[in-house]
This record gives sequence, C-alpha cells and structure tokens, in this order.
Amino acid sequence: MLERIRIVLIGTSHPGNIGGVARAMHNMGLADLALVAPRCDVITQDSISRASGADHLLHQATLHASIEEAIADCTLAVGASARSRTLPWPMLSPRELAARLPQECKPDNARVALVFGREDSGLTNTELQRCHAHVHIPTNADFSSLNLAAAVQVLAYECRMAWLGQIEPPTVTDEQDERATHEELERYFEHLERTLVAIEFHDPDQPRQLMARLRRLYLRARPEKMEMNILRGILSATEKAALPRQR
Repeated sequence: MLERIRIVLIGTSHPGNIGGVARAMHNMGLADLALVAPRCDVITQDSISRASGADHLLHQATLHASIEEAIADCTLAVGASARSRTLPWPMLSPRELAARLPQECKPDNARVALVFGREDSGLTNTELQRCHAHVHIPTNADFSSLNLAAAVQVLAYECRMAWLGQIEPPTVTDEQDERATHEELERYFEHLERTLVAIEFHDPDQPRQLMARLRRLYLRARPEKMEMNILRGILSATEKAALPRQR
C-alpha cells in the first residue's frame, strides 16, 4: 500500500523543507516524491542535511510543471488545506483519510497523491479543485501554522498506521472496477464543458461556478473507468443530437 502513495509538493521555496519532507517520508516507509515547480534548488547542502540519510529520495524525486502533470496517473488526490473555502469540498481528517487507504489502494491501477502547497500561501483554489477531497490537520486554533515537513509527517504517520492494520478498512462486498485516473477525469471535464456550451446550458462568460460545482460532484462520486466511458458516450451522443440545432 505505501508504495502507491505519492507526496506532491507544489512551489516549495526552501530546500531544507524538501529535505525535511524526505526524512519524514522515509521514516514512515514512503518513497514517491513529486515536486511541482519548486522555487528553490532541490539538491543543496541544506536539503541533504535536513534529509538525515533520506537524501536518496531527493535524487529520485520527479519534477513537474503543474499539478495536473504530477497527479495524471493518480486515482485519488487529496489536498492539504488549512482554510475554509467559498465552495465547500469533501473534508477529511488525517485518520479518516488513512481509514480509506487500504480499500483505495486495492485496484491494480491505484495511486494516491497527497498534495501540499507553498509554505507561505498553501494551495490555490484551482489546485484544490483538482483534488477529490481535502484533508485538514486539526491543530491548535491559537497556533495553527505547521511546518511543511511536520504536516507531511502527520499524514505519513497515519498512512503507516493504516498499513500496519491498526485501522480497519471499510467492508466492501461488491468487486470494484478500476477507478478513473485524474487525466481521464480532466478529459471528461473538458468534454463536459464543451458539450454544455454546445447545448447552451453553460455560458463561459457567466459561469456562476457551474463547472466547479460539477467537478465537485463527479470527484465526490469517484467514477470507475467503465462508468467514465459511459459518461463520455452520453456526451458524444448529446453533441451529435445538438448538431441540427447549431446549423
């Protein structure tokens, strides 16, 4: 299970924090580190020192230009968020997230991304909307700021506890098909918006958060690959039926 969990850091500005994250990961048996547009050098004396023997994770970390690229093959993406948002998203505690992981990691194509934002500003709303759910660490309200490596350590610890079997996975009686990946979902959202514009249901100039709300709906539903194929087929048929109106 642990080998299917990816830690994604976006816009990290201090190499020491990346080293600290590598140490926290290695402590808990995680090894998949992805860096999105880091604002600092990854391999420095500071990052190697803070890694404390886990610097091999720094050397094998993957670099990406965007969150979409970093989580393209993931079937579940969870964004770490400390702020309430104008558009509510499914919110989990670290333990609730961990309780889901054994079942989430069962399919052959399973890959889980835990996404962390910038030290100074966290994740943007757009980045959070690329995630199926958000996770919030319930810190002291009077002193809630967590160092990046400390936040990763908390979630990595809960992941390890789930792996050790101390959290019972949910009982599922029906066999599940493979979940749709982030990349497949993004293609669906593009197709959906194009179709809604074609049938004049969606006006891009006056969006009224329509696509954000639909994105939240489908990400909450966690469609399987077969279900995604059905939905894409419905959209294609809808586009075809709308052609006479467009002429």
